Amino acid sequence: MKKDIHPKYYPKAKIKCACGATFEIGSTKPEIEVEICSQCHPFYTGKEKIIETGQVEKFRKRLAKREAKSGIKVKKPALAKASAR
Repeated sequence: MKKDIHPKYYPKAKIKCACGATFEIGSTKPEIEVEICSQCHPFYTGKEKIIETGQVEKFRKRLAKREAKSGIKVKKPALAKASAR
């Protein structure tokens, strides 16, 4: 194996999050700053918010126009409810 081609490894590199949390992990950089971590990410904290961007409403409008044109009632799909964590 060739020598001096790999970066230096820091077994106790410090990770700093924007929320204030700090961690120590192994890395090739001595310090890393991140914007989000497992202590502040909504998926891990249980404060997950599902935001609809209007796609469902657009679909329903298109479906209503199609029903009005053809006169045939189309079965509407059921919306999945987000489970509370």
